[in-house]
Amino acid sequence: MRQSVSFTIDQLLLTYLRDTQGRRSKSQRVNELLRRAILQERYEKLEQEAAEFFASPPEAARSEAKAFQDAAIKSIARD
Repeated sequence: MRQSVSFTIDQLLLTYLRDTQGRRSKSQRVNELLRRAILQERYEKLEQEAAEFFASPPEAARSEAKAFQDAAIKSIARD
């Protein structure tokens, strides 16, 4: 569904729209650019979430993991 909405747009953006419009209407071109911007923003957010997920764990978590590994090695050595 299309809806008419009013926005204020910088002159630089209007110039870019005019220069890249081609045979499309300005509305079509604006919608196309907004869809691309939304996708780009989503990809950037996913990339940030992935970076946070795969980041090195904090030092406290590493020391706990090391202690667990040491205990497991000692337990296995006893058996």
